[in-house]
Amino acid sequence: MLDPAKARSHFPSLARSYNGEPLLYFDNPAGTQVPRETVEGYAAYLGHSNANVGGPFVTSRETDELIARARQTMADMLGAASSQEIVFGPNMTSLTFQLSHALARRLGPGDEIITTELEHDANVAPWLALAERGVVIKRIPLRTDDVTLDVHGVDALFSRRTRLLAVGYASNAFGTINDVRLLAEVAHAHGAVVFVDAVHYGPHGPIDVGALGADLLACSAYKFFGPHLGILYGRQEVLDQLPVSHVRPAGDAAPEKWETGTKNHEALAGLLGTISYLSSLADHGPQRAALQQSMHRIREYEQLLVRRLVLGLAAMPRVRVFGITDPADLERRVPTVSFLVDGLDPYDGARRLAERGICSWSGNHYAVEPLRRLQVPATQRVGLVHYNTELEIDRFLEAVAEIAE
Repeated sequence: MLDPAKARSHFPSLARSYNGEPLLYFDNPAGTQVPRETVEGYAAYLGHSNANVGGPFVTSRETDELIARARQTMADMLGAASSQEIVFGPNMTSLTFQLSHALARRLGPGDEIITTELEHDANVAPWLALAERGVVIKRIPLRTDDVTLDVHGVDALFSRRTRLLAVGYASNAFGTINDVRLLAEVAHAHGAVVFVDAVHYGPHGPIDVGALGADLLACSAYKFFGPHLGILYGRQEVLDQLPVSHVRPAGDAAPEKWETGTKNHEALAGLLGTISYLSSLADHGPQRAALQQSMHRIREYEQLLVRRLVLGLAAMPRVRVFGITDPADLERRVPTVSFLVDGLDPYDGARRLAERGICSWSGNHYAVEPLRRLQVPATQRVGLVHYNTELEIDRFLEAVAEIAE
């Protein structure tokens, strides 16, 4: 089992207080705190190796080596077959729009993209843009009772014109973990490519693109304790074949053709620091195996957090918790919870928590489609990661109980 005290010792920001109380970071769905290894990575690169790529001199060679290490590190974290299947960009949203622009050159009127009613808008808006070209957008429906996907009869949504399935691994607003493997099997049976938005699942458990059946997968390092950086995994064949706009010196080979312009080298150095920290949570071993073990330990520990958080909120008579609340089914969600307090505007609720030193969110959380289906304009939202503790949850529950009064 993960030792949360040992993990917390790596995060300088967790020592911060507010009005005499420790500041509680329950705002993690929008971006996590970073360990000191990440900060040290930035400082070391900017202080000693800052240069552009392709030169014969030492700092340029060090930058080339840094990029190669960062690619291999992310290949290990995501279970990719090759480091050449890893693309870096400014964020997941930009990479997904870049992917949609590439697909636009291959798709025509009547071709289909299937997504779901449970998506972050970064996995909706890029595909809706293709509808202007006559591409048909279909959605796997949402069950409003527990905010999970209704996958019964999903095969009927697919046809010989289906070209892409775009599905989130976990909901950033409601914590629901989708059965990506099942949906990928259906998509592949119809000849469709599978794109997985793994941004929200990234900090909560291991990712293996092969086991998931993902042809493409995107995530964001700042959601799993790293810098502001987007990562796109793509099966080599898919990355090579898709036509993407780029400057001519970038060449026509992946991944470089996807990375037009100078990369954020210092962020890559910070990313290596993040991965070093995550690897340290495991027993000794090769990096790929260590990362898988670390993320399994995080997932196991967070199941304790999920139970305490969800059941604690659900027990309050004036609090409505969205999503899975059945104690026997909580393994199907990560510790991210949207809720409403009866009679209280969610923005005011977040403000009142902030006054008590608890960082949290209110709004639609970019989950435009699911909130529309639930007929709710906004919710309060908290999300935990492995540096949070059960004692912090108890303090949060006490605060919500006071607000609900």
